[in-house]
Amino acid sequence: MVERLTLTRPDDWHLHVRDAALMRRVVPDSARRFARAIIMPNLSPPITNTDLARQYRNRILAAVPGGLDFQPLMTLYLTDETAPAEIARAKASGLIHAVKWYPSGATTNSENGVREIARCYPVLEALEEQDLPLLVHAETTDPDIDVFDREAVFIDRQLTPVIQRFPGLRVVVEHVTTRNGVQFVQDASPLIGATITVHHLILNRNALFDGGLRPHHYCRPVLKRESHRLALVEAAT
Repeated sequence: MVERLTLTRPDDWHLHVRDAALMRRVVPDSARRFARAIIMPNLSPPITNTDLARQYRNRILAAVPGGLDFQPLMTLYLTDETAPAEIARAKASGLIHAVKWYPSGATTNSENGVREIARCYPVLEALEEQDLPLLVHAETTDPDIDVFDREAVFIDRQLTPVIQRFPGLRVVVEHVTTRNGVQFVQDASPLIGATITVHHLILNRNALFDGGLRPHHYCRPVLKRESHRLALVEAAT
C-alpha cells in the first residue's frame, strides 16, 4: 500500500503572476516548482479577450528562465460587456482554458468585474456550449452582509441559480473557505469543483488577531472559524 506520494513538479491551479517587474520576479519562482499553472486575469486593465491573453502569455513565457518547461494556461476576465462570440474565439485559440467571474469590488482589481450576472447569461450559455469552465470568486459584495458570511450568501443567492440554469456548465469555486462551500460542491453534479489554498487549510480566523493585527494573514476571501477549516481539511484528504 502506498503511504506517501511525492509530486515533483505539480500544477498550480490558481496563480497570480501580475505583470511587468513583479511578473518577472514571480514567474521564475513558479516555473522552478510547477509544470503548468492557471493564470488569473485580474490585471489592471484586465485580460478580457483572447488577443490580450495571447500577449500576456508571451510576456510570461519571456520571463521563464532558460531550461525550464513551464506552461501558462490562460483565462479571461468576465465583465458585463463580454460577448458570446469572444468565448468561441477563446476556445478556437487553444490558449484559453477558463473564464473568471469576479463580482465587482470583491477583491484585487475586480472593479471591472460582474455587476449583474444575469447580463452575462448569453456568455454562460456560450461557455456551456464550448465546454470552457467558469472559475468563480464566490463572495457577495453586498455591504450589508457580514464579511465572514459572504461566501455562503453568494453561493445561495448567485451561484446556485447559475448552475440550475446552466446544468452543463463546468464551474470551479475558487479558494473555497467554508463548510457551506464544501457541501455545495459535494451535493452538486460532477461538473462542479473547488480549489483550496494551503493558507485556508492551516489557519483559521484567530490567526488574523493573535498578538495583535496580523496583516500578512489577510486575503480575500478571509480566513474563517475553525469548524470551516476542518471541513476544508476533510474535503482535501
